[in-house]
Amino acid sequence: MRTRMANRAGRPGWSAGSAGAVVILVALAIAVFMRVDAATTDLAVPSRSNSTASIAADGDTVAIAWGASTADGATDIYTAVSHDAGRTFGAPVRVNDVPGDARLSGEQPPRLAVRGRSITVVWTTKGARGTLLKQSTSTDVGVSFARAAPVPGSDAAGNRGWQAVAVEAGGRVDVVWLDHRDLASDSAVATTHHDHGGGGGAKPDGVAMAQKSKLFLGATDASLAPRAITGGVCYCCKTALSTNAHGDLFAAWRHVYPGNLRDMAFTVSRDRGKTFAPPLRVSEDKWMLEGCPDDGPTMSVDANDRIHMVWPTLVENGAGADATIALFYAASADGRAFTPRQRIPTEGMPHHPQMTAASNGTLTLVWDEGGKGGRRIAVARASSDPSGRPTFVRSLVDGGDVGVYPVVAHAGGAAVVAWTSGTGAASKIRVARIQ
Repeated sequence: MRTRMANRAGRPGWSAGSAGAVVILVALAIAVFMRVDAATTDLAVPSRSNSTASIAADGDTVAIAWGASTADGATDIYTAVSHDAGRTFGAPVRVNDVPGDARLSGEQPPRLAVRGRSITVVWTTKGARGTLLKQSTSTDVGVSFARAAPVPGSDAAGNRGWQAVAVEAGGRVDVVWLDHRDLASDSAVATTHHDHGGGGGAKPDGVAMAQKSKLFLGATDASLAPRAITGGVCYCCKTALSTNAHGDLFAAWRHVYPGNLRDMAFTVSRDRGKTFAPPLRVSEDKWMLEGCPDDGPTMSVDANDRIHMVWPTLVENGAGADATIALFYAASADGRAFTPRQRIPTEGMPHHPQMTAASNGTLTLVWDEGGKGGRRIAVARASSDPSGRPTFVRSLVDGGDVGVYPVVAHAGGAAVVAWTSGTGAASKIRVARIQ
């Protein structure tokens, strides 16, 4: 195991549209500060396929977890830690104590939480009755990890995963996940959640079957009784979970509404997860789909408790034009209503957004999009105007390096971005800092 370093002179381009001189000047000012450090870091376990990264930070400590697979498909989870806000990283350390037990994908990578000297990693594995969520914690900032244990409430029949984690100010690590224990008796749906009708030309299940797909909540220390928050969740899109200094919990997911419409939903708990408000529809996008998009929301709560959300959805481009995927942004000051959706400037076909909010309210959004040679990593930074509406300015990370599934965290006055670059044994987790 070793950490490989590489220097690349990636130089981002940017586009701000042409909505007037004032907007152009504002966009230019933001673009000047959106600078990718010349040096990028490559994290990899040699002779393995390295992918599905996740990132978390606390102060100048940045931790990245990912899956490293052998040629025969056995996957282990490794974590590398930076103590200088993502400029350099230590050697990868294996997290799972049972070799090859991780079951990962782009929408369900190993998730992690960082608080002080503690790093907790949560991942999916195969249990005796179905898919199981496991957890392991390091109390020495990633030097070693404790023996893995199940996430309380996740040891049940059927599939589960697509989890998100958030660490509260007191250190409690909360977890939300999609749970299909009520679908376990339906072998067709339990086998593949992409075909909601169960295959064989059957009609899609619609809302009735989706009610058996639940959003569960629990805590890694078992101090919060694990339970379902709601049913009706889309079967295999990632979830989002955030918290604030008061211990409020904010959850977001893709919901199945009447007519097989796959729109964003949100809820908030003001009592540390004991009770939740009724699910709120963030935006009526009305994406009708008889399957799962495999592409969920990202959410961040800033220091002023303003909730920021970005998600992908289908948009029509007018008569004679093909529909396409677009990214949209909305915000809420109180969790009771969201602003009208605002389209993010993207190119190609954008997917897999992830977002973080800095202490000054600046948002950093990353995603992968279609470009020459394959998928590439894009970023948009935004600061709000006096009315609270942000202006997003798009750029490419690392000169348009081919990559997928980026993740982002804020540390040391910069955004630290990681993504999967390359394929097979040549793949790596590439890391860049955006000033």
